[in-house]
Amino acid sequence: MRLAILGTRGIPNLYGGFEQFAQYLSDGLTQKGHEVYVYNSHTHPFQKKKWRGVNIVHCFDPENQIGTVGQFIYDLNCILDCRKKNVDVVLQLGYTSSSIWSCFFPKNAVIITNMDGLEWKRSKYSNSVKAFLKFAEKLAVNNSDELIADSKAIQSYIKEKYHKDSVYIPYGANVFDKTNEKVLNSFSVQPFQYDLLIARLVPENNIEQILDGFSMTKVKRSFLVIGSENTTLAKKIKKKYKHDTRIKFLGYVKEIEVLNSLRYFSNLYFHGHSVGGTNPSLLEAMSSNALICAHNNVFNRAILGQDAIYFKTKFEVSKIVASTVKDEDDRRLFLNTQKITQQYSWDQIISDYEDFLLKSLKKT
Repeated sequence: MRLAILGTRGIPNLYGGFEQFAQYLSDGLTQKGHEVYVYNSHTHPFQKKKWRGVNIVHCFDPENQIGTVGQFIYDLNCILDCRKKNVDVVLQLGYTSSSIWSCFFPKNAVIITNMDGLEWKRSKYSNSVKAFLKFAEKLAVNNSDELIADSKAIQSYIKEKYHKDSVYIPYGANVFDKTNEKVLNSFSVQPFQYDLLIARLVPENNIEQILDGFSMTKVKRSFLVIGSENTTLAKKIKKKYKHDTRIKFLGYVKEIEVLNSLRYFSNLYFHGHSVGGTNPSLLEAMSSNALICAHNNVFNRAILGQDAIYFKTKFEVSKIVASTVKDEDDRRLFLNTQKITQQYSWDQIISDYEDFLLKSLKKT
């Protein structure tokens, strides 16, 4: 099949979850003999027309010049170019800035949308933006031939809200077994003598609640915070906790091997995400033998089940931090790694996508 993947800033991944997913999926499907096009922002550092056999199409993206409105223009440019490619399937990742252009999608292609999370629940958005996101969500559901949910909770939401079926296919991860203790030297920490958080520093990831809980304790461990500091919340919490020398803000770290080693040697790994489906960083933590302390919500429980520690308040975080020392023989670590192997391996996810895309194509 000829497949176009839209909705990301591009590959190879330098940005986030959807880009990482597009990278693995496009590579995997190309290796299986399919012709895959991935749309990249013209500002993406990778400027070649091929990456590991994947066709890269650069489209004009004015987001850096005019802000959020630029995302809508970029998506429109990608869709208009896609009409020229005679593709069999269009896979759009997310819908926020693309669903309003649904009428421009290629008429002869199967349109499949990965619905992402419940974007309108994000606390950073105003009421008017939330209303638009609900509208965009409805457009995506009604104008797609097929829907993919990366979380069973999202799948249930789509069924209950729109009475539409979707297929559940989560993100993937690979079990991490190349630990490198020397990585810790760059961060001035010792194995299992620090707690860790890797996330976008935004309110819905409960960063402040987690750090409040940690700062209430008297533990001597460090707390490493990894995430871009170009957010309002990042500026606030850096100022708030500047007198707690245990809390170290490390900014954005992109090297996956470094991140996985940090996860592996952490005492507690905090996952505060409360909005969205299967989060890639959660799967990576599971694959890295991390002892996970997750925000108690339906999305996280759908993935972790009983194999994690859960919190809802800063007081619960404080109690957990003060009383928890990682045991490398903890069965929860083994069970989470086993889930990656049996349910979330990239080979399995790519195979599931291939089967679903081909079946969707045969329906037409």
